Amino acid sequence: MNDNQPLRRWAIGAALCLTLTYPLMATASEPASEALQQALTQRIQQSGEALPVESFYQLRDGQPAWQAINRVEALVSALNSLVDDGLTPSDYQAASLLDDFQLSQQLDAQAKASFDVRATRSLLLALDHLSLGKVNPKDVEPNWDLPRPERSYALPRVVQAVEEGDVHQALAFARPASPEYAQLREALTHYRRLAEQGSVPYLPGREESLRPGDIDDDVQTLRQRLTLWGEPHLLAADSSAYPMIGAQSAGGDHRAFDSEVERAVMRFQRRHQLQEDGVVGERTRLALNMPVTARIDQLRVNLERARWIRPIQQSEPRVWVDIAGYRLHYVRPNGQHWDTRVVVGTPSRETPIIHSSISHLTVNPSWTIPPTIMREDVLPRVRQDVDYLTRQNIQVVSLAGETLDAQTIDWQRPGGVMLRQVSGSSNPLGRVVVRFPNNDMIYLHDTPARGLFQRDQRALSSGCVRVEGVTEFAQLLLQDSGSRYQLSSLINSGRSDRNVSLPTRIPVALHYLTAWPNSQGEVVFREDVYRRDAALLAALSTGTA
Repeated sequence: MNDNQPLRRWAIGAALCLTLTYPLMATASEPASEALQQALTQRIQQSGEALPVESFYQLRDGQPAWQAINRVEALVSALNSLVDDGLTPSDYQAASLLDDFQLSQQLDAQAKASFDVRATRSLLLALDHLSLGKVNPKDVEPNWDLPRPERSYALPRVVQAVEEGDVHQALAFARPASPEYAQLREALTHYRRLAEQGSVPYLPGREESLRPGDIDDDVQTLRQRLTLWGEPHLLAADSSAYPMIGAQSAGGDHRAFDSEVERAVMRFQRRHQLQEDGVVGERTRLALNMPVTARIDQLRVNLERARWIRPIQQSEPRVWVDIAGYRLHYVRPNGQHWDTRVVVGTPSRETPIIHSSISHLTVNPSWTIPPTIMREDVLPRVRQDVDYLTRQNIQVVSLAGETLDAQTIDWQRPGGVMLRQVSGSSNPLGRVVVRFPNNDMIYLHDTPARGLFQRDQRALSSGCVRVEGVTEFAQLLLQDSGSRYQLSSLINSGRSDRNVSLPTRIPVALHYLTAWPNSQGEVVFREDVYRRDAALLAALSTGTA
């Protein structure tokens, strides 16, 4: 290419299109000048090893990637689309790349090479954040016990997409492919659009709940709030004026809490993990009044969590406990799904995030009371009445396992003793415990207090996870791991503390997600019962150097 060729191209392009902003540059098929290649080699060597910059250019035979305006525009467009993944385009210099490109083209080979590597680093950083998460889980979750996984995308495919000018496709190679991630991303796009609309009045506080059959001015506001959250049929207005402030009800008295409003309230309650009773009490009112920006933040942090757990979601079989959603999900080896309700730890005794594998079951378990529960719950009762131990079938045991006489213990200073509740119908662990190695003494177990599963908010335990229908779950684990045992026979034998190993361990993960799709594909917003979202949002919002 001679020295006058770029100038001739510029003149031709300007004559054809007076609105052209940037000069046309060499196409991808044209080799870079010797000076540019030398400068690029130097810049690549200085790029460090945190990102695969050198590998990227090796796949391009050492040729620059970002010396054509259409390529840079495609990169900027793709980086700006990361807002729908809950990421911040400015972390990848999306706003400045076009200006930096224009400036570099007016300077020497060193400037062109420097820009090229900087643009490549922006792309590779975005790919890493999509593939692995922007935030290292260990920075915000002290119990996180997994190393960061390998990059999930194939760099040759990324390079090919770049060469074809399809940088959006390059990002798609790194983005988690799970339907849950896609549904969260779609929800974030929707809520970002909602945030661009006009304001909607808030539902005022009331001494009494709004109920079906009520006729009240607040019902009009309720209709507007429900319309904002996805119930457009409750108001009659031009959809272009959404969210339809001041619009009248679709039919009848707009102050009437009719059956259509009741059904809409119940749908809203289902999507916000509230009791589906169609009554607008205080919890439902607060959820209705939640700012759209708060839901956007909630979706952003859970998209990040979805990126963290991508490798776990890909394994089969697997058991995972959705802590904030109060559900256990089991994907069996044949692909079938089994799920149930669970009770998890209270905010003062949180159920931790754990990654492990189920090793064995304990049938007809006794319960050795953990030190915290012994100190905070049991000892105060024993000090008031030592016969409490007898009534609860609790034995006093030495550290060596010897049974002791409770009457001989100084319960103000009990020293090195353990309390063990024998197996039976009143034992807090019920008839079976599902065990997996972890440092927090956490397990999945049965419970005699089955009424707790009927509650909507189930952060009620001391940290371990109580599982509804755990005997069915345990039998599935035995069957799917190749065990010959039948759980019912093991229970009926009456033998206490019988450990039954699974021939094949089954992966288990306990995760905390405050927004996640349900089985109908609806994104459900959960209470941040452990107050973990704020720290992750702050880390996610911190700029990237």
